[in-house]
Amino acid sequence: MDGQRGLGGQATLPLAHAHFEKGEYAEAEALYSAYICQRDRPASGRAGPGSKCCPEDLATAYNNRGQIKYLRVEFHEAMDDYTSAIAAQPNFEVPYYNRGLVLYRLGYFDEALEDFKKTLHINPGFHDAVLSLKQTLLDKEEKQRRNY
Repeated sequence: MDGQRGLGGQATLPLAHAHFEKGEYAEAEALYSAYICQRDRPASGRAGPGSKCCPEDLATAYNNRGQIKYLRVEFHEAMDDYTSAIAAQPNFEVPYYNRGLVLYRLGYFDEALEDFKKTLHINPGFHDAVLSLKQTLLDKEEKQRRNY
């Protein structure tokens, strides 16, 4: 593990990101999970300074692990990770957007709308969230017209 300080070490997150970017999702998921678990462990003398997760990194790890689950069509598990990302960093718009997409796909339009609105509250220039909000409103209206 050259330069990693174990699975939960400082190099874990960049390595996880590298695997994620290459589409090596099993490896990335394992590393994100190791990074996430590290935050719950008390710092030991071996871990050294910097072993605690900062909120931004933790939120990114949860969000990206959620993306991997989303790609496997594990929607409820993905939503759990997005929700954990939001808890770690409440002003991080991406997990709100991602959770909104899952809610939309599952037909929970009202909940999806709330997540898309929150995304845009945090980042008004998030173009995909604007489009998703509009589409969700249209689909909700269509669903109501059809009475189902």
